[in-house]
Amino acid sequence: MAPAVCGMLLGLTLYTGHLCAVSAAAFLYHDYCVIGAGPSGLQAAYFLQRAGRDYVIFERSHAPGSFFALYPRHRKLISINKRYTGKSNSEFNLRHDWNSLLSHDRRLLFRRYSRDFFPDADAMVRYLEDFASLLKLRVQYNTAIVHVMLEKDRQAWNGHYFLLTDQDRQNYKCSSLLVATGTWVPNVVNFPGSEYVEGYETVSINPEDFAGQTVLILGRGNSAFETAENILGVTNFIHMVSRSRVRLSWATHYVGDLRAINNGLLDTYQLKSLDGLLEGDLEDLAIVKDKKGKLHITLRFYLENRNTSGGIDSITLPQDELDNFATRAPYDRVIRCLGWKFDFSIYNRSLRMMPGKGNKKKYPQIKPSYESRGTRGLFVLGTASHSVDFRKSAGGFIHGFRYTTRAVHRLLENRHHGVPWPSTVYPITQLTNSIIKRVNEASGLYQMFSVLADIILLRENATAFEYLEEYPVGVLAELEMQTGRKAPSGLFVIIMEYGRNFSGADKDVFYYNRAVGEAQHAWQSNFLHPVIYFYKHLPTEREMRLQHPDWPLPRPDAVHHIVEDFLTDWTAPNAHILPLRRFLENCLSTDLRNFFAESCFLFAFTHQKLPPFCRQGYMRLQGLVGSEGLRRHAVEAGLLEDYTLTDFLDHMIPVRPLQHLVNAKDEL
Repeated sequence: MAPAVCGMLLGLTLYTGHLCAVSAAAFLYHDYCVIGAGPSGLQAAYFLQRAGRDYVIFERSHAPGSFFALYPRHRKLISINKRYTGKSNSEFNLRHDWNSLLSHDRRLLFRRYSRDFFPDADAMVRYLEDFASLLKLRVQYNTAIVHVMLEKDRQAWNGHYFLLTDQDRQNYKCSSLLVATGTWVPNVVNFPGSEYVEGYETVSINPEDFAGQTVLILGRGNSAFETAENILGVTNFIHMVSRSRVRLSWATHYVGDLRAINNGLLDTYQLKSLDGLLEGDLEDLAIVKDKKGKLHITLRFYLENRNTSGGIDSITLPQDELDNFATRAPYDRVIRCLGWKFDFSIYNRSLRMMPGKGNKKKYPQIKPSYESRGTRGLFVLGTASHSVDFRKSAGGFIHGFRYTTRAVHRLLENRHHGVPWPSTVYPITQLTNSIIKRVNEASGLYQMFSVLADIILLRENATAFEYLEEYPVGVLAELEMQTGRKAPSGLFVIIMEYGRNFSGADKDVFYYNRAVGEAQHAWQSNFLHPVIYFYKHLPTEREMRLQHPDWPLPRPDAVHHIVEDFLTDWTAPNAHILPLRRFLENCLSTDLRNFFAESCFLFAFTHQKLPPFCRQGYMRLQGLVGSEGLRRHAVEAGLLEDYTLTDFLDHMIPVRPLQHLVNAKDEL
């Protein structure tokens, strides 16, 4: 009996093992799975491929960038393509190129695909196709992921695997999941009569289809104004209704608000040409259709008290009680242009992918590190990650999320592969120059202002520093864990900011004396300018949590604003560089000036402690290499005595080499 039982148990074990093997084989495994081959998905794939990681992109369409194949409907992008800046610095030029993704291939700059300042969307489609093919990114097309769930496993990177299923019931297993699907589900408001509303995604784009008609547009964003702009010249009039007021991008400094290219209806509204804007809650509206097919706007509560058997004649319209009601004229068409939201439907409850709150409910909840609040190892990239900087910076657009995607990649490299955040170590004498160079060139700081920051970690005794670029300030307290770098001796944080009270939908940003030009008033700068925060210790999570809501960082030990510059060129010696150097010197209690060899020679015999420049240069047989032009400039500035060659020869006495002088000083 016992041998038989043992045989049965052995057979059952082998059979179970076989089932497990079959089950495991049914899942195609990759370390990284990316959902969506839009701009952010391709950008993530580029960094993964350069790092030699195992990854795959799942794309539901037959080509990358399928969203741009359909939208915007009228094919005009609002992301600028500035081909000329007067400079050859590629990093600086990316500040004004809002369409290119980051890569090492110079062929993949968007200016090679369009000459238009506001390009056609078809150019973006071609660009993304070439980006994927030329870089040989691993995209699996015609694969729609329809379900995502978790499988607990202590051996997995994050304590679980991500299990994905496509439309053909093929299964995939991933250690880390990068969601780059964007926001593509249309926002819909349901109210009585909403079945008569046409959606932005399907409405005709032929202006002649609207000739002689009256149109009501629901929405107040760029898609609504883009639609109005297209039919402005052929309609009787256009009315536009939304709960919020018009937000102009030049007033808010937010690129997602109404751009000048689409605001023609504002002219016709304010210059009394029939078109108009209205404010109202769309959920309170109702639409009724009369016998002639005209659409009448009424209020929901009127329908609740009507006689249902009496037809439209029994419905009370607002103009029956208020004869100058704004929307008393019937409309031929009503168009919904309410934007987009994230698709939560494919994610199992185990992932806890929850929508945000308030005006962020169209985005999933994520941390400032772009990792899901509900699931470790799930990162949201691209437009869907915009909740981190919604209505603040450019994280919902290509020229913003190309940098946040790179930041996420660097976080993953440190977490899973032990590759610390890239950094460069410099002597302390290069501190001022390093900051000035970055604030004048860096595109990531410029576009993701108040969100990404350069971090300067001070070495012991402030003799050197370590420079990290474009780190998310929202996780500053986690810097040592997230980057693999240490901050034992204090740090500087360099970010770009607008003035505190300058931007806003109700602000006049063109008022007289709106700019500041004097260094002593730099803290009152309104336009985008660099700000340097100094901390003696890395801020704690509690300090980050309790920081002022209008500040990007907790209260520092010291802060310095570099005064705004009309040319965004922060190289003026007196207005920009000198105040910065003095700020740094006060924070470090050291002298950061550069000296000629003659001055260092004098310091060596008259001071016990030399300035860092002399210690790290002159005393190591290095220093500022002179020339006749430089010598003359120094003489005119009073930095050197004006010795002629004859004077030098007449008074020349034998001297021992420099190293002997140094040794002699030590002996003294």
